[in-house]
Amino acid sequence: METITQHLFDYLVEHYQLSEEQLESASNLAEEEELNLEAAMVRMKMIPPEGVAIALANNANMCPMNLTIVKTPPELLTDLPIAAMRQHRVFPLARIGRTMTVAVDDPFNVIALETVGAQSGFRLMTVVVSADSLTEMIENRLSDVSDDSRQLEETLSSFSEDEELSQVSSENYDLEDYGDEANERPVIRIVNSILVEAMRKRASDIHIEPGLDDCQVRYRIDGMLVAAGNPPKSMFGAIVSRVKIMSDLDIAEKRIPQDGRCRIRALEKEVDIRVSILPVIHGEKIVMRILDKTNLPKGLGDLGLDDYSQETFTRALAQPYGMIFVTGPTGSGKTTTLYSALQELNEPSTNIVTVEDPVEYQLQGINQVQTHADVGLTFAAGLRSILRQDPDIVLVGEVRDFETASIAVQAALTGHLVLSTLHTNDAPGAVSRLKNMGIEPFMLASALILAQAQRLYRRLCPACKIPIDISIEELKASRINTRGLEFDKKQVFLPGHCNKCGQQGYKGRGGIMEIMEISEKVREMILQDANADDLREVAVNNGMITLQRAGLNKVFEGLTSVDEVLRITSSV
Repeated sequence: METITQHLFDYLVEHYQLSEEQLESASNLAEEEELNLEAAMVRMKMIPPEGVAIALANNANMCPMNLTIVKTPPELLTDLPIAAMRQHRVFPLARIGRTMTVAVDDPFNVIALETVGAQSGFRLMTVVVSADSLTEMIENRLSDVSDDSRQLEETLSSFSEDEELSQVSSENYDLEDYGDEANERPVIRIVNSILVEAMRKRASDIHIEPGLDDCQVRYRIDGMLVAAGNPPKSMFGAIVSRVKIMSDLDIAEKRIPQDGRCRIRALEKEVDIRVSILPVIHGEKIVMRILDKTNLPKGLGDLGLDDYSQETFTRALAQPYGMIFVTGPTGSGKTTTLYSALQELNEPSTNIVTVEDPVEYQLQGINQVQTHADVGLTFAAGLRSILRQDPDIVLVGEVRDFETASIAVQAALTGHLVLSTLHTNDAPGAVSRLKNMGIEPFMLASALILAQAQRLYRRLCPACKIPIDISIEELKASRINTRGLEFDKKQVFLPGHCNKCGQQGYKGRGGIMEIMEISEKVREMILQDANADDLREVAVNNGMITLQRAGLNKVFEGLTSVDEVLRITSSV
């Protein structure tokens, strides 16, 4: 009777007319089997399983719920840690903002609810269900989440605090610490699991972040960060040291940022890992960029460009000299596009030299220079030296200042094909940015042959995308430029949820491009110091497809959604 309140006990006795003999039998079974009294009553079929839930709900002034009539949105299954659902016996039912309704079989387990709320960041509202239906729901519905997504979290949750502290008890680590006992150390298994799971999920980046009382692993998949698990806080120092050792960094230095690289082999392939470690208030934040050369396109044909973009870009690359600029925000695929162009141009008869910060992919047959600003090897200094190496084609990782821009223009005017990147929102903006850096319009008009802007969109999962009809009025209401479009209704698609895409609705990414070829008319306008809006108007009249229109074409092809196009082109 210690585990059941008097009010709850009285309710069960009254509603199910239990005799003293039945109560004594249930009490004996509870003592023998180490059960609570209400579980023993259910076991002996004195009360139905849902009877306990009804009694608990009545005792807590709540309403009981039947889980068989509830359909949980699949995305909610990723909002709570899977290990926490099983350990603390909660199951998500609905969410409004930062408030989540969860099913529990014990509404008085306040510690469990506070723990889950703190881990997830949600304010929890509870409804009471029977223990059997909750167990069935947890096991059956969590099987909807792919096994891959559960594997990492189960690995991370498999270490108890006692084990962590006994196996890793010091904050100072030497290389010898990971020698003969490497296969036995939990930290090795945790880091390996994080890396392998990231490769399995096609993640481009891994974020391992310390908090006040916990830490978190997140993956950037198709450009979006997704929570992946919570390593034990007590092992976070060991995880940082393990990553530092793998990337040949100073494990004793915790005050300054550090950058390193390593190479790992997993899932039958070899990838490079670029590591950045940054001191933050609760420890050191780790970001690992996964550089998988097998995903690098072999040429422009593998980028999935539309016919106009493919023809225009290919024509520009065929020029013997001049400047080609690829623009866009960080993470828009500029480097991938330039590497694809270089592989298109890479021949034994051509001397290609690059200066990059950092060198992301090592390409066979291309001379790549890594900048080192601390010893004076900047983009400008590297570019000066490259021009004395008899190059045919030069790639400058990024033009950031007047000095680099000026040397690049001079190189283009003296018989070299120069490729580089700028951070601008659209293609005409590249002209304005270079003029703002101090490049004279007459030099720019002579050197520039193409400016291109690009974005990466998430591809809809073909297994679960949902068809809908959309009208041109709805597109206008979404702030999409519909000039030149004529239709009543078109079929487009919305993202769904399935195991193949990890309940995200999207799987993989593609690119859209806005390519402004420097025609004679555009060249004249650059000489007249025209602004970006005027250049865009002329370029569109000459056939340029804007970023938004290129994205809309992908929507009509069923490759992405209207919301995704609006997300990536909202700044244009």
